[in-house]
Amino acid sequence: MTKPFAITLDVGSSLANKTGSWRTHRPVYLDRLPPCNNQCPAGEDIQGWLFHAESGDYEGAWRHLTRDNPFPAIMGRACYHTCEGACNRGKIDLPVGINSVERFLGDEALKKGWAFVAPAKETGKHVLVVGAGPSGMSAAYHLRCLGHQVTVAEAGPMVGGMMRFGIPKYRLPREVMDAEMKRITDIGVTVKLNTKVDDIMVSMKEGRFDAAFLAVGAHIAKRAFIPSGDASHVMDAVAVLRSMEGEDKPMLGRRVIVYGGGNTAIDVARTAKRLGAEPIIVYRRTRDKMPAHDFEVEEAIEEGVMMKWLSTIKHTDGGKTLIEKMELDANGQPQPTGEIEELEADSLILALGQEVDLSLLDKVPGLEIAGGVVKVGANMMTGHPGIFAGGDMVPAERNVTVAIGHGKKAARNIDAWLRGEEHKQAAKHELASFEMLNTWYYTDAPKTVRPTLDMIRRQSTFDEVQGGLDESNALFEARRCLSCGNCFECDNCYGVCPDNSVIKLGPGRRFQFNYDYCKGCGICVSECPCGAIKMVPEEI
Repeated sequence: MTKPFAITLDVGSSLANKTGSWRTHRPVYLDRLPPCNNQCPAGEDIQGWLFHAESGDYEGAWRHLTRDNPFPAIMGRACYHTCEGACNRGKIDLPVGINSVERFLGDEALKKGWAFVAPAKETGKHVLVVGAGPSGMSAAYHLRCLGHQVTVAEAGPMVGGMMRFGIPKYRLPREVMDAEMKRITDIGVTVKLNTKVDDIMVSMKEGRFDAAFLAVGAHIAKRAFIPSGDASHVMDAVAVLRSMEGEDKPMLGRRVIVYGGGNTAIDVARTAKRLGAEPIIVYRRTRDKMPAHDFEVEEAIEEGVMMKWLSTIKHTDGGKTLIEKMELDANGQPQPTGEIEELEADSLILALGQEVDLSLLDKVPGLEIAGGVVKVGANMMTGHPGIFAGGDMVPAERNVTVAIGHGKKAARNIDAWLRGEEHKQAAKHELASFEMLNTWYYTDAPKTVRPTLDMIRRQSTFDEVQGGLDESNALFEARRCLSCGNCFECDNCYGVCPDNSVIKLGPGRRFQFNYDYCKGCGICVSECPCGAIKMVPEEI
């Protein structure tokens, strides 16, 4: 059968004009930075591992994720998932349940026994990590993967740091945390428990360490002067939560007042509720000013925790606590009113923040300490060469995800320093904003809601409150990702180009333009669902 005349024309003949010469602008393919990736404090390539998950390659997704964060099962429970707040899908219906899929992958890995791979080559360098919390163990993992020998010195009897002693079991089951920590020791990281480092300089010299990463958690509770009598029972929130790890649970009594408005205040109040108490949180400002995350406040209220906003404690003694009502002034600042209310309370728990014990740094020259934290450079190194710091020890927001990110960043900079080099961070791509997307092409897909424990068990047991996704809805949730800013080979550009100037390169290799025939009309840009093409001025 003879081919149509137009198809038999030779490229470059007089009848097949190279219409690309008409252009003033040309389309180019590019990778933009998804807003979820940009937001993640741990530096995860969220869109990258979601891509594997939505194809059903869960182990591939888990391995892609753990290149940056070794704790997906922990993070699927403890992370406040600010990535979802940045997700472009939230402007269409609801954000992708990134945290839900991360937890599914983490739990799947534990269930199927997926393990990390030990480094193929040893560097001969030995690094001391002080603290076996999220930042310290993250650094240990990344340093070990880079081929360094790592010893972690932990002052406490168990690994986990403030994840163990600050996050209740109903949010983070201990068997999950222990399993993910064990995976790190299995690749050769040495952890020495009940080993407090009193002088970092002495420890480094005696152990012949080449570098150190300091990741001591904020275990010391801040105190406030509250007049109290001899019969008062005043405790700090950190001590209460820490005691929950032992066999002897704290004796709080029936009526408990928690003073503070952060996540620790919420955690200790919900813990008290499960111990049979009737907790009341007293906070000096309004609800919208509480540092605690709103969903945690809501869950606490659902469980029966009472809230007393715009209130401050004046005195406690003999089972009675005096509360002064506050009111906001013209600047929105709380001011005392002189109006006093008496509450009966068996215990007063202070949840006013935590501080870090920095005594191990007393004899280190060159360090700068201000506001109870250590100042570090962009490479996470302190003022003393070879000593790095992260997590609660440095100026930053204090949460698990930030701490894990610090551990990764410090490990890469320690590795470069040990090799006499400087770690060069890859330049960021431009951000993929919602306006760059063509959402017409995406199917409506309501967000999958994770199951929660029934209220009776939530109030009376330490069973995990929030459940996880199963394989079917985890797959569905992963497929809600819009792939913002990065080509997923939908073929739209190929199909809409009026000049047939888009060339398919094969599965996984995307496309390229044949500029001899592209007139620069820009239809491909306007019809690209994910914003992976842009127009640039033609080169003269």
